[in-house]
Amino acid sequence: MSGGDTLMDTVLPPELIEAARKEGKVSYYSALELNVAERLGKLFEAKYPGISVRVERSGAERIFQRIAQEQGSGINAVDVANSTDPAHYLDWKQRGWLAPYLPEDVAKHFPADQFDADGLYATSCAWLEAIGYNTGLVKPEDAPKSYADLLDPKWVGKIVKAHPGYSGAILTATFVLTRDLGWPYLEKLAQQKVLQVQSAADPPKKILLGERAVMADGNDYNLVLLKDAGKPVQAVYATEGSPLIIVPSGVFSNAPNPNAARLFQSFFFSAETQQMLVDVFAHRSFHAMVREKSGHVPLADIKLLKANPAEVLAQSESIKARYTKLFGV
Repeated sequence: MSGGDTLMDTVLPPELIEAARKEGKVSYYSALELNVAERLGKLFEAKYPGISVRVERSGAERIFQRIAQEQGSGINAVDVANSTDPAHYLDWKQRGWLAPYLPEDVAKHFPADQFDADGLYATSCAWLEAIGYNTGLVKPEDAPKSYADLLDPKWVGKIVKAHPGYSGAILTATFVLTRDLGWPYLEKLAQQKVLQVQSAADPPKKILLGERAVMADGNDYNLVLLKDAGKPVQAVYATEGSPLIIVPSGVFSNAPNPNAARLFQSFFFSAETQQMLVDVFAHRSFHAMVREKSGHVPLADIKLLKANPAEVLAQSESIKARYTKLFGV
């Protein structure tokens, strides 16, 4: 977006940039896919020469465990973290681990329900968990249109699905599906001889390769990008609704590089960076100045299933345990 630079530069005090340069580095823990997290790091380094970004990428639940271990041991290693499990921010807030810092872009251009009232974190990007299929293996008229359709006997042994024990996005999706459709739905789905994978990025890869014809969940942006590249895949936004995955980002109160952390957070939420996430990676942004890419289904046209992070936090361990027992993995 033109003007993104100007917008960000006008709101950042030069002394913050100077203090960040003196620190010379920022430690960024991310549950975004590695190519996305690394692109953010490289763009930041190009914009602010002399400050290096150390990207630590893992699944959201692994990041959560790692930060808990580090903080419990008095190791101050993380500057900024973003997780695909918003419940993590409630836990970190409760423990006093997050520092109040709300980039001006967020205060000016984001809806109030996408940032913490105390300014401790905000939604850096979002996407949907979708159904999808390989168009070379499944005709559009035969493709599932709903979660209920996945229970059809014709899909036995043809479905791939990600695991809530690894992926924060899938944990959120599992929460909303069991809330809205009930556990009996997942019990029936587990009878479909489902191929279980870890990350929410894995099901799109499996249907692309033709290892499975249909995915029960997975990140919609992976399918959108593959389809844009001419690959035989199609995302389906289920008639019951699609789980909305929001990815907050926050600065840690004991960050070893507090100024670089705040500079990185401001960069992350700038119109320029947010537009890049939409254009290059088909993520969703709540920044009012950012526009959806032509040909992509806008959020406004999709029935969204939203999770209450406090409820996800309260139920996360029981969801993981029950799911693991059901699917035997």
